[in-house]
Amino acid sequence: MNGTTARRSAAALALMLSGTVAGSLPAAALQPRESSPISEYEPAESLEGNFLSAYIAGASKDTAAAASFYREAVKGDPRNAELLERAFVSLLADGAMTDAFRAAERLTTREGSNGLAQLALGVRQLKAGQYAPARQSFARSGKGAAADLTATLLTAWAYAGAGDGKRANETLNRLRGERYFNVFRDYHAGLIAALVGDKAEAERKLKAAFEADHNTLRIVDAYARFAAGIGRTDVAIDAYSQFEKTMPRHPMVVDALDKLKAGKPLPPLIASAQEGAAEVLYGLGSAGSTQGDELPAVVYLRLALYLAPEHAVARLTLADTLDRMKQTERSNEAYAQIPANSPLKLNADIQIGLNLEQMGRGEEALQHLDSVLKANPDNIDVISALGNVQRSRKKFAEATETYTRAIKLIPAGSEANHWTLYYFRGTAYERAGKWNEAEADLKKALTLLPPTQPNAKAQVLNYLAYSWVDRNMNIDESFKMLKQAVDLSPRDGMIIDSLGWAYYRLGRWDDAVRELEKAVELKPGDPTINDHLGDAYWRTGRRLEGKFQWQHAKDLNPEPDDLEKINAKLKDGLPEPDKPTATAENPPAPAEPVPAPVAAPHNPENPELPKGAPAPGDAPGSADKKPGG
Repeated sequence: MNGTTARRSAAALALMLSGTVAGSLPAAALQPRESSPISEYEPAESLEGNFLSAYIAGASKDTAAAASFYREAVKGDPRNAELLERAFVSLLADGAMTDAFRAAERLTTREGSNGLAQLALGVRQLKAGQYAPARQSFARSGKGAAADLTATLLTAWAYAGAGDGKRANETLNRLRGERYFNVFRDYHAGLIAALVGDKAEAERKLKAAFEADHNTLRIVDAYARFAAGIGRTDVAIDAYSQFEKTMPRHPMVVDALDKLKAGKPLPPLIASAQEGAAEVLYGLGSAGSTQGDELPAVVYLRLALYLAPEHAVARLTLADTLDRMKQTERSNEAYAQIPANSPLKLNADIQIGLNLEQMGRGEEALQHLDSVLKANPDNIDVISALGNVQRSRKKFAEATETYTRAIKLIPAGSEANHWTLYYFRGTAYERAGKWNEAEADLKKALTLLPPTQPNAKAQVLNYLAYSWVDRNMNIDESFKMLKQAVDLSPRDGMIIDSLGWAYYRLGRWDDAVRELEKAVELKPGDPTINDHLGDAYWRTGRRLEGKFQWQHAKDLNPEPDDLEKINAKLKDGLPEPDKPTATAENPPAPAEPVPAPVAAPHNPENPELPKGAPAPGDAPGSADKKPGG
């Protein structure tokens, strides 16, 4: 086996599905970055150089570098309003709050209509308990649906901070329109009523929000905590249990249920106006993050954490967003700042280990996860994460043993919740040369996979079917599986490559070329796809193009075994083909043309995206929705 099956998407699927950990980080990384100066970037010698560096950093979503260079650029041209505004946004996104607020003051002095600057200053005033000035700042923070929603909710919390529940409720009643406005309104109205002591109104509003949307964890958590606080423990347990049916083992739900069943109290979700306002900003940041608007999301999340530094869910969402912005080190800093007493701490510790592997610090990742495992020896998620890193480090035999250890801990009747363990172990067995064991695990993963995860099913179908094709086994069944995988995930270049390779194995060279050309368009930097296309070109007589593709594959850093074969083909070409050992009597019709690739939004059913990500258009705060909601 040439190892090409392994890159069939197992690595991406593994790293994202294994769990979402600060044992091995240096002490400096454990300190909050809010309001801290940035000094790790050497400034340019000119205004133009700093501006250009800042612009490039911003385009690359490197908020730390952008903030540093814009700070220097403003020093060179302090009267430039546009430059000051860019610096303000970058400083805010990077969490340099003191400098960001200073820039906001200068912006509002020059231009009172700068909505984001007014919003930021209002947040600072609210944190200081200056509720009347905060309301004035929010009123000046801009127009439009999003700005009105934000300003209205924050204004209501400013009234609540002043103890004026009546004015807060009147303010919230202005929100009318789309369904999610109503849910968001009732949710915050209930939280405010609970804070000011109106238990009857709090119960009515929180119950209304829960009944309208019992798929969002924050709403479920708020309602259940309130119910438990007024002695309705049965209602609280039922609310959590309903949510757990379709999002099993969520750490916050597990923790809450354990406490309730042990007779322990649950504190309210919100204990101050500052925490309530932070909840507003978290909800907006969460919605932006899951819809691909990373920079606005980070800004909202930074403001939320400025108000409520212990907001673990906001911190986790910030870390995840930074990770998707390719700011992996900053992401780990955020994970490390999640409070030690939070149920999400273990998830964060796991993700730190996975991120270390992505950063090329694999041995450090293994050491980190080993230390986490020592503290949590029977935690399936930690064991699975360790196995994923071992497999990424090509320690396949060790990985199979680690996955087996995790599988033995699966509770009776819960195998379907842990189908990924069989998939991961199957891929590790395949790479370790144990095909019989690999095939059994891959088949079992298919039988356990829930229908709510079609993209995950596409990956497993692809891995198994490609493995068969590459061994000239079960060609008819492989064709059916690959066609199904393409239907489920039509823009996945790896899967389309597998279909093209199946045509190649059948000797249907023209069909192979058609599919492999699509695959290269979708994933041009993959050495195996380019190698396959070179083979197909050669078989159709397009030998010059075949050699070009082989050379391109060689330049893309293929696996050592594949490189040896590519060099041999560049020297001697391909030998005459053997008669195919397996044929498809009635192979399916050629696949329909695949649309040109586009930037896909976050999909709640895509296992390569953060867990629970909602579809575009979902309500603010819906990043914690359960699947199928």
